Amino acid sequence: MAPTRTDPLQIGPITLDAPVVLAPMAGITNTAFRRLCREYGAGLYVSEMITSRALVERNATTMRLIRHHESETPRSIQLYGVDPATMAEAVRILVAEDHADHIDLNFGCPVPKVTRKGGGSALPWKLGLFREIVTRTVQAAGDVPLTVKMRKGIDSDHLTYLDAGRIAEDAGVASIALHARTAAEFYSGQADWSAITALKEAVASVPVLGNGDIWSADDAVRMMAETGCDGVVVGRGCLGRPWLFGDLARALGGPGAATADPVDATLGFVAAAFRRHAELLVEFFEDEGRGCRDIRKHVAWYFKGYPVGGDLRAALATASTLGEIDALLAQLDQDAPYPGAAAEGQRGRAGTPKRPALPDGWLSSRDLGAEASVALADAELDHSGG
Repeated sequence: MAPTRTDPLQIGPITLDAPVVLAPMAGITNTAFRRLCREYGAGLYVSEMITSRALVERNATTMRLIRHHESETPRSIQLYGVDPATMAEAVRILVAEDHADHIDLNFGCPVPKVTRKGGGSALPWKLGLFREIVTRTVQAAGDVPLTVKMRKGIDSDHLTYLDAGRIAEDAGVASIALHARTAAEFYSGQADWSAITALKEAVASVPVLGNGDIWSADDAVRMMAETGCDGVVVGRGCLGRPWLFGDLARALGGPGAATADPVDATLGFVAAAFRRHAELLVEFFEDEGRGCRDIRKHVAWYFKGYPVGGDLRAALATASTLGEIDALLAQLDQDAPYPGAAAEGQRGRAGTPKRPALPDGWLSSRDLGAEASVALADAELDHSGG
């Protein structure tokens, strides 16, 4: 498909040659994966979700997760939280200590352990709370651009995205991203791109980014053409396929956005990408065993559709050293061609529609009552999504 734009995307003072953002994914978008994606393409590469309370309390794991490699620029961190004061303090820490060039707020998490406490995609239902969090964090961020990512709402009867979008725009966010599903849909079915169109029509002064069912560069081009959105956010579509960001840069970016020629994704090419990912994980964790354990969950994604037997896949998913991985990859038919449709389409777990878990009486009012305030105190858990 023909590109939809060649103009850079502007998020506050940040200029992106390609209007593409890597979506935060728990256990996936660490420094190693972000560096790998950046080697193939252009865009904004966002950290794993950081819990604001853990950041304020300077939890050791959290402080490690907010670190970026020197090659990463701009540096982007996503925050999750439910308390306006804690969220604002977390933003102040990131800005004052120069940890980030861009901060995103997560209002899209559909995980039941979060929504049953009123957090994540359940939170925008409480308009006053949402407004206070966004307003205070924008003020705390100062010159650092602050953005929001959200879902359509809780379910089809309780949509929040248009109200939340207008509130965020009025508060001064630099862009708004919409995953075009409700919390009830989780990752199932087909994303409702018409909601992205509606949000773009409702929000006039800041960029609107679309998220949901982008499995290829053609999908991104089509989303931008159909919805008029200013850019795309890519999550599960890049699992086991970090070179998707090169495809996206060539399809959507201006001159110089793509850093390499189109990919010929032979099995040898994929094996080299897998090996590079493992190497970067070892460097990130500063522990070969831990890095090799972490790459195991990526095996099925990288080799989807390719002629890699079950025994070899199982061996890759239990390898403990880079040397073992090298020996196993050497057994592959490096010249095996890209398998086409077998390697395309959905990646990652879709789940099934389900009734969202919410605090008792959460939907009875859009105002935050005393009982709901108590429930929110337990909502800051280390879960991600959107």
